[in-house]
Amino acid sequence: MSLACHELTLARGKRTILSNLSVQFKSGEWTVLVGPNGCGKSTWLQGLAGLLPLVHGEISIEGQSLANLSLRARAKALAWLGQGNHVSGDLLAWDVVMLARIPHHGLFEEPSAADEQCVRDALYETEAYEFSCRRIQSLSGGERQRVLLARLLAQQAPILLLDEPFSAVDAPTRQSLYKTLAELRKDLNIPILLVTHDLREADLLADRITVIDEGISLQTASPQVLFQKPRNSRVAELVGISNMFEGIFNAGNLTWDGSNKQFNVVDKGKIPPSTPVAWVIPPEGLSLHQDSSNTRIAAIVESISALGQIAVIQLHIKDTNHRITWEASAAEVRRLSLDIGRATYLELDEKKIHIMPLRPINDPRHFRN
Repeated sequence: MSLACHELTLARGKRTILSNLSVQFKSGEWTVLVGPNGCGKSTWLQGLAGLLPLVHGEISIEGQSLANLSLRARAKALAWLGQGNHVSGDLLAWDVVMLARIPHHGLFEEPSAADEQCVRDALYETEAYEFSCRRIQSLSGGERQRVLLARLLAQQAPILLLDEPFSAVDAPTRQSLYKTLAELRKDLNIPILLVTHDLREADLLADRITVIDEGISLQTASPQVLFQKPRNSRVAELVGISNMFEGIFNAGNLTWDGSNKQFNVVDKGKIPPSTPVAWVIPPEGLSLHQDSSNTRIAAIVESISALGQIAVIQLHIKDTNHRITWEASAAEVRRLSLDIGRATYLELDEKKIHIMPLRPINDPRHFRN
């Protein structure tokens, strides 16, 4: 099963929310939509579900236009789980899940034995069967979301749309719910689209990440490509890349604005000579040393923040205004005898440096493909 949108434009009233989006979602792939609040992520899901009128473009399921599908066919094809818990407090958890079977057996028909087995399986798969006979209002937030996740599975739809479904629960419960869904996806083999503001979740869950800003898709790529090779400086900013700088690139030579340091960087030949660029380097491209050398940069340890067994160290590059963030194990921090105010030497792996176009970061219209 596949879901695709081609040159999709959506609007609310006279305001355009999404513009000219073209993406294909494949079976077995988990696509995560990320971007700042109000950028159009949830609107995109609503549009894909056929809940908003199209201004332009087309949405298709298995090559068939969504506009040609009946409401019953849409209900069978698309399963939606959003942020709210819009279910009656008078219903038993079992009945909430059984609601998902209505498109299969009809509103006024008695559920079949197959329907009941489907509901039972969904409750077991989401670890919600033990409270299936309790009223939904009596359940905790995490238990309620497990019931709603079971309802999603019981629909047996070939496409799942998830709009920050677990945002209202605490972090440990959210991680447990995503773990459950990640385990279930192995057997589902269907497109799953998830909206989230949590980049760590996106990195862990996604096969592909689509970055949206002001209604425009800036880049769709695997997490590894996105976090190491963002298309432009706005993407790098939105995905939280901390070590981003500016410089001039000239035929393999990259200068670092505000520093005497220069790097030899390989480019695909797409950047004209003497072009201002932004550049990033991933954590694995950085290393710290106790001794100086011709390739190392003098720095001062400005802060050390411990996050469990990982330490985040901010370094001030000597004789510049630049700061670089470096992550290491607590054992590595001890080995290097790092402490606030202590001098150290930083080495950048030039092969890991990624250069990209420099654009006005607050005007995503400049990023159209």
